[in-house]
Amino acid sequence: MRTVPSLEIYMRMRCNVVRNLLQPDSSKAARESAVLYVCNCNGIREREVRQAIDEGASRPADIFRRQQCQPQCAKCVCDMRRMIDERRETLRYAAE
Repeated sequence: MRTVPSLEIYMRMRCNVVRNLLQPDSSKAARESAVLYVCNCNGIREREVRQAIDEGASRPADIFRRQQCQPQCAKCVCDMRRMIDERRETLRYAAE
């Protein structure tokens, strides 16, 4: 006797099929190539923040200055600080 999946399970299976068709490559490189905004208020993307950090920005204020804008809601400041700290850690380990 064949069991029929419940409607909820069937819909979940269908959603996964559609998701896989729309995003067949869910590798890390594909996810990283997506446009990620760090600051939605000013439209600052992650790659722009990383570029500013690589060019010497050591504080979120430096990043805003390079983008010629000012913080609005400041929700992005913690993310910028985290990215700056990650870069410092990477450079510290590279120097060892």
